[in-house]
Amino acid sequence: MFKLTSLNLNGLRSAATKGVADWVAELAPDCICMQEIRVQASDIEGRFEAMAGLKGHFHFAEKKGYAGTATYTKHEPSDVVVGWGDREFDAEGRYLELRFDTPKRKFSVISCYFPSGSSGEERQAAKFRFLKGFFPHLIALKREREFVLCGDINIAHKEIDLKNWRGNQKNSGFLPEERAWMTRLLDEGAEGAGLVDVYRMLKPDTTDEAYTWWSNRGQAYAKNVGWRLDYHLATPGIAKLARNEQIFKTIKFSDHAPITVDYDFTL
Repeated sequence: MFKLTSLNLNGLRSAATKGVADWVAELAPDCICMQEIRVQASDIEGRFEAMAGLKGHFHFAEKKGYAGTATYTKHEPSDVVVGWGDREFDAEGRYLELRFDTPKRKFSVISCYFPSGSSGEERQAAKFRFLKGFFPHLIALKREREFVLCGDINIAHKEIDLKNWRGNQKNSGFLPEERAWMTRLLDEGAEGAGLVDVYRMLKPDTTDEAYTWWSNRGQAYAKNVGWRLDYHLATPGIAKLARNEQIFKTIKFSDHAPITVDYDFTL
């Protein structure tokens, strides 16, 4: 089995003080994708190059203390792609692709951190720019290789993906345009990208147990007033190998829960 985990850390240094390395050692994934690491290369040196025996790879944001992605892996990648070719969003450290290619197979694991639009119109506009540019990138990538994209997508796709869907239809993360983008991403037709939402493939009907993020306001976590924002999005060939999933709701390194999927293959 290939055990693949995704986790928005809300700061690697903060998560380190809460024992994330010990948890990763106990979980023993083959690969763990992290988002919002909020560190620079100087912060990694001598401290975070590896975690629980896994080697780290990083895409740092230019702005200190902001965004960034990482992937820690048991297996040595054949190539590491930092950024997806968009100057605006590559400067924010939002895309890290590890390739594990062999003569018989092209396969990538991607850690991706989609922008949030919740802070206002300016960031929502940036989010829409990201979605517009990222869609053709994923289509092009799917034409040439199998992949799993793990990440904080910052979109709850359907009504079952958040607790208060009626009251959030005008809020970032559940806007009609964002949800339509997700629908198109998962559409197998000529206009779609044909990717698979792996969690929903395995758990098509779950509601409360599907959430991976809770607001820090009120008692959202205690009352499980959550959203499903963290995904595994896979090409169909990889998705069909997914066997089981687990959302670790009681693990609190940030306001997100880790999500793991086991795939029936080995690198």
